[in-house]
Amino acid sequence: MAILRIPVFYCEAMVTEVTDTLSPSAAKPRAVVASWRDAGFPIDIIDFKPVGAQEFSLAHDSKFVAGVLSGQIANGFGDESPAVAATLGYTSGAMLAAARAALDNRQVAVAPCSGFHHAGYRNAGGFCTFNGLIVAAQVLKREGRVNRIGILDFDQHWGDGTEDIIHELGLAWINHFSAGKSYHSPARAEEFLRLIPRRVEDMSDCDVILYQAGADPHIDDPLGGWLTNEQLAQRDRLVFEHAKRCGIPVAWNLAGGYQTPLRKVLDIHDNTMRECVRPFIADNLKDERDATTTER
Repeated sequence: MAILRIPVFYCEAMVTEVTDTLSPSAAKPRAVVASWRDAGFPIDIIDFKPVGAQEFSLAHDSKFVAGVLSGQIANGFGDESPAVAATLGYTSGAMLAAARAALDNRQVAVAPCSGFHHAGYRNAGGFCTFNGLIVAAQVLKREGRVNRIGILDFDQHWGDGTEDIIHELGLAWINHFSAGKSYHSPARAEEFLRLIPRRVEDMSDCDVILYQAGADPHIDDPLGGWLTNEQLAQRDRLVFEHAKRCGIPVAWNLAGGYQTPLRKVLDIHDNTMRECVRPFIADNLKDERDATTTER
């Protein structure tokens, strides 16, 4: 199914302000979507339904879920903010909606959100409260829409929470690769980029890839430090091009990014969207023009 615009699952309920933190992730979705609109990218903003305690409990201990949602257990920012709790169903809901859409269109969809991969089975941390990656995977599995799912995590940091849940629940049907476990040095940047096609091809038996396109591996990021803007764009280009070549749908999110001013982070997320448009939209437009010319 050819798509002519990138589906982006966003609503204002995903957004809140969190002060006294290094992470802009709670408010970032609004800024990112505004930047994409201003840049004129071919995107469709689509509303969606949030997930709730039942879906969260497919990935987390139900007591932990209840404690976070009731304000009795700290969230990933280290407080019990009801405003943060109110956004959680929407951030994970966006990831689930994007994964469903990618499965439907067989190409790509976007959840412009962050804050997943450090959330473990019984714990929050690292600006992550609930693991929307595993929530999406579990719901899709229960719906019978997938047999295997790939989680390609190119955030700066190891997805330790994702690993914890996979181990705790025995989710051997999830193929998880987290670059942050092994790659941190500019000296290994070219090696990392060279191996991306293989990483994608290793997920060829997956029904969908959930891709964390983190901005925090940037060489100037206070919590990152090993890839340039050009290398980050190449990273995304390789993921999208090879996923399309292998016929694997991709649902991607923003993950981390901590540079200031925020414009530096937005530029990286703009580049990811630009690299997404190239194979999935530009190629589709070319195919459509070629088909029209042939018919004439």
